Amino acid sequence: MSTIKYSVLDLAPVLEGGSPSESLANSRDLAKHAEKLGYTRYWLAEHHNMPGIASSATSIVISDIARATNTIRVGSGGIMLPNHSSLVIAEQFGTLESLYPGRIDLGLGRAPGTDQLTAVALRRTRRTDAEDFPQQVEELRTYFDPSRSEQPLPVRAVPGEGLNIPIWLLGSSGYSAQLAGQLGLPFSFASHFSPDNTLPAIDLYHRSFKPSDVLKEPYVMVGVNIIAGESNEEGQYLASSLYQSFLGMMRNKRGKMLPPVENMDEVWTPIEKQLLQQQLGSSIIGGPEKVKEKLEIFLGETGANEIIVNAQIYDHDKRKASYQHVANVMKEINA
Repeated sequence: MSTIKYSVLDLAPVLEGGSPSESLANSRDLAKHAEKLGYTRYWLAEHHNMPGIASSATSIVISDIARATNTIRVGSGGIMLPNHSSLVIAEQFGTLESLYPGRIDLGLGRAPGTDQLTAVALRRTRRTDAEDFPQQVEELRTYFDPSRSEQPLPVRAVPGEGLNIPIWLLGSSGYSAQLAGQLGLPFSFASHFSPDNTLPAIDLYHRSFKPSDVLKEPYVMVGVNIIAGESNEEGQYLASSLYQSFLGMMRNKRGKMLPPVENMDEVWTPIEKQLLQQQLGSSIIGGPEKVKEKLEIFLGETGANEIIVNAQIYDHDKRKASYQHVANVMKEINA
């Protein structure tokens, strides 16, 4: 088996009783920690109008993380392209690549990363569908490489033009899987909140894949929630913050990340528990041995070239420890 890379997906969680400033400081500290542990990349996610997520201005946070680290790749997981003009993203990531050469990734999604009302506020239009996503992706790639256009570009991205910034397509269904395959781009699937679609989307990506100047063979990264404690019991306890976050979205009561609780059955209803366990079905929770066992099964089923790990843990030190456990497990798996 070839070496499987492991990376970090950070939603920059804002804690109950905490502030975005503290959240972003935690992200800087976690990125330094991940770099020492051998993680390949550190990606930030774009979400809006969510009190519990501090990475809405994703490009700015990426710059802050890249400045605080030295070698780890830093990027977006992802930039929700329909929220922006392709030119703006080309300029932003051209600037990032100019500041931190060879370290920037540009992951693109086609969802709004928020509710429809906020999407309208972001885009200044009531057209909130993503039907033109393929055209936006092509426009963005052409700003970086004008030779893709048959005509001279009347508008140029500076910085941006001529820079080789890896572009990934992100998805939670088959749409971006198929598009990534057709374009010969790397694909990252959001198994951490869409487990039922994981294997069909990966299969579609492989079947759709056409070799390109970017990739000769398919490359799949899979997002997965991993919460590793010192024991199975501690892992389950720490995971209750993740459960509460998703429960808040389910109840349309979005707030900051809540501390863990001893008994989730006092928080959710049986129906909510069933729905959440289905939505978070690919999550890997427990002590190091259980995490290793479940992760080996997950990697075998998905055939992933890389995993990107989300750990929604309230206590920052416990969060760092979880990523330490995962790094140890991955080194054992890769040995």
